Amino acid sequence: MTGWTAHDIPDQSGRTAVVTGANSGIGLVTARELAHRGARVILACRSEERGRQAEARITAEVPSAEVEFMPLDLADLSSVREFATRFPYERLDLLINNAGVMALPYGTTADGFETQFGVNHLGHFALTGLLLPRLLETPGARVVSVSSGMHALANIDINDLNSEHQYRRWIAYGRSKTANLLFVHELTRRFAAVGSDVVVAAAHPGYASTNLQTAGAKMEGRKIAERMARAANRIIAQPAESGALPTLYAATEPGVQADSFTGPRLQSWRGAPARSWRAPWTLNDTASERLWDASEQLTGVRYEGLPRAA
Repeated sequence: MTGWTAHDIPDQSGRTAVVTGANSGIGLVTARELAHRGARVILACRSEERGRQAEARITAEVPSAEVEFMPLDLADLSSVREFATRFPYERLDLLINNAGVMALPYGTTADGFETQFGVNHLGHFALTGLLLPRLLETPGARVVSVSSGMHALANIDINDLNSEHQYRRWIAYGRSKTANLLFVHELTRRFAAVGSDVVVAAAHPGYASTNLQTAGAKMEGRKIAERMARAANRIIAQPAESGALPTLYAATEPGVQADSFTGPRLQSWRGAPARSWRAPWTLNDTASERLWDASEQLTGVRYEGLPRAA
């Protein structure tokens, strides 16, 4: 993996990819690089204005790009269902569950879920389940979920998934990122149980300069905190182009292992993609099963044809 860069992405011609949150940050870079290598890329974004702008930007930078905006609001399960219903292609080679929110003040989604858990985990759980038939019908398909090194802040609390008893923004964020890894673990187990060749993997960007760091402070009008976050992005963080590399590696590199976790090489902070440390609780079969069952109940999405792993 030494020195792996975007130049090492294999040819993606003939492949169809969905990238959530593709209008900015590592999602935009991921979509652009996949399109540059020949993939048809669907930009799944909440804001039509920003999605169209991303579509135009990628086309300007990569004139041969085949990109298409489709509306998707992961904070609203009706939007997730509409996206899956309107998805116009029979094959789906890459599903990149990238979109997310971080350390926001307490809020709820359209369906009443705590925002970070609802967007970062439940929205993507529902989306993947609704697109499952396309994935199963596409040879060599992959699902990549973008987690975070900050998952180490907290394990999930299966009895308080929506932080109704107590809300601490960073703990809630850590739990949502742990949920991403447990989802990857359980989905891998279920694909293996039916002999499917769909590969499910996780990635994280390290400390990459995106709008995630400033969103919470901006929402609350905390100007000093927002300025500090912007300064840290300029001085400490690696650019989004580097932060997207682990996702691109997990999505495209031949031989990526199922249930793997890829991040930056240097202390999981920055650098070329490498295998990343993950907390032991993210590999717990019982926890992943319980979260899966709860997620099916909360979203109403059932993964037909993927029974519980033995």
